[in-house]
Amino acid sequence: MTSFDDLLDDVGAFGRCQKRIFALLCLLSLPFAGVYVGIVFQGFTPDHWCRDPAVMERRHACGWNLEHARRLTLPLVNGSGALQPSTCTQYDLDWNATALTCHTQEVNLTGVAVTTSVCFVRQDGWEYDYEGRKSFVTEFNLVCSDAWLVDMFQSIVNVGFLASSFAFGYFADRFGRRLSFLLSNILNFITGMILAVAPNYISILVFRSVFGFAVKGGWMTSYVLLTEIVGVEYRRTVGILYQMFFSLGNLLLPLLAYFIPDWRWLQVVFSVPYLFFLSYYWFIPESPRWLISQRNSSKALEIAEAMAKENKKKLSNNYETLTDDDGDSMSASLLDLFRTPKMRKYTLILMFNWFTSAVVYQGLIMRVGITGGNVYVDFLISGLVEFPAAFLILFTIERIGRRLPFSAANIVAGVSCFITACIPDSLPWFKTLVACVGRLGITMAFEMVVFVNTELYPTFVRNLGVSVCSSLCDFWLELPLIIFGVVAIIAGGLVLLLPETKGVPLPDTIDDIEFPNRNLPELSKVKVLRLWRGCLGSDALTC
Repeated sequence: MTSFDDLLDDVGAFGRCQKRIFALLCLLSLPFAGVYVGIVFQGFTPDHWCRDPAVMERRHACGWNLEHARRLTLPLVNGSGALQPSTCTQYDLDWNATALTCHTQEVNLTGVAVTTSVCFVRQDGWEYDYEGRKSFVTEFNLVCSDAWLVDMFQSIVNVGFLASSFAFGYFADRFGRRLSFLLSNILNFITGMILAVAPNYISILVFRSVFGFAVKGGWMTSYVLLTEIVGVEYRRTVGILYQMFFSLGNLLLPLLAYFIPDWRWLQVVFSVPYLFFLSYYWFIPESPRWLISQRNSSKALEIAEAMAKENKKKLSNNYETLTDDDGDSMSASLLDLFRTPKMRKYTLILMFNWFTSAVVYQGLIMRVGITGGNVYVDFLISGLVEFPAAFLILFTIERIGRRLPFSAANIVAGVSCFITACIPDSLPWFKTLVACVGRLGITMAFEMVVFVNTELYPTFVRNLGVSVCSSLCDFWLELPLIIFGVVAIIAGGLVLLLPETKGVPLPDTIDDIEFPNRNLPELSKVKVLRLWRGCLGSDALTC
């Protein structure tokens, strides 16, 4: 019985065929970066304030700059320890009826009966310090009381990621990597383009979830396919470099966002590449390793012969029966991840690591602009930090192993987050430096958890295992609600462990608490005795 790893010795562990497939699949990570963290630019919230037509007219007539006009005409609120012009409230008065002139330096409203009110879209709406650019925040006025809807844009794509982890994980293990990849790219292009022209925010959220569903499924399926067609000695390298293209996508993202000021056109740029990726169906073969796990050795051998031919090698004639060393099951099941003690242990540990990697990585991504500078420059600089991560992994994992670098990367990221939180705002450069060290550490951890995940699971359940474990990185934005729900349910269950107090006398001693049933007869006697003594001094009929 011959395994596919034995067959690769003749086919070539990383020949011309595998290099071609590797180069093609790596391109998938570029637009995936835009889908995952593009909200930094697509959902950017610029400085904003209530729109007042009278103030706008006076500002243009007098040539005031924005800062001067806002200081004169907006109520001051406490923000970041200092008084600042309000972004959500305005004075209820007609500025044309006041003594406001072009030469006014300070407005004195003493003695004037004025009130403040919240501005609404149905009134005059808001002005934005975002001239020439448009995010979905400025298009749909998602500020002030509606600011929470911005988070929904990222939360809803995580819902799509979560659903994809189970659906595409099962589909790829049941029907093949190649078919799953084709389905993913069809959905990616269609929903991505619809998202770019969606007329309202509700439809945007709906198609955003489907877009996330398809993108995550295709990316994970491609990763698993890539690691299955190369020799074991090349698996770590292709896995790390495949993810490094995601970091390259992070570098391209601020450049694209800078030159494409409209979030809708930026969405088009994220979606169009998937039309090109559809052609991969005719250039990338099915995973021979998966075919062997499905007892389709003849098709696997046919693909192996084609790969060997492209690699300019020739197969021996003794490959008649192929077997999969990783397992002997034909179909994957979620229970397979928890059925045996070691599989259960691996699954739980990997799920937790996926979760922590996503929490810290996206948390540090969202802290872009920590220096208060240009968001495009800040994002570009922080993205550069990710590149050393891939080289550090490649340098250490063969010399030291997987576990120590994996563990150290998480610890470095955690310690950096603690230190960053303790650094005062008066040292922004030091705060940014330490945060970048944390970004480097968590990038290493994120890249390592992916390929370690693929190495720990057998072929027939590998795609499902990676997808299910990665599902914990897809709902962390909803974690507060989940924690609230779990805590409330636990509290309700714990209450049932308390004794019923209805009609029970108040305890007098600790023994009354520890031995409530033993004291019931004695308490009853005391009550009867007290009642009898009370009756001795009163009218017997009344008693």
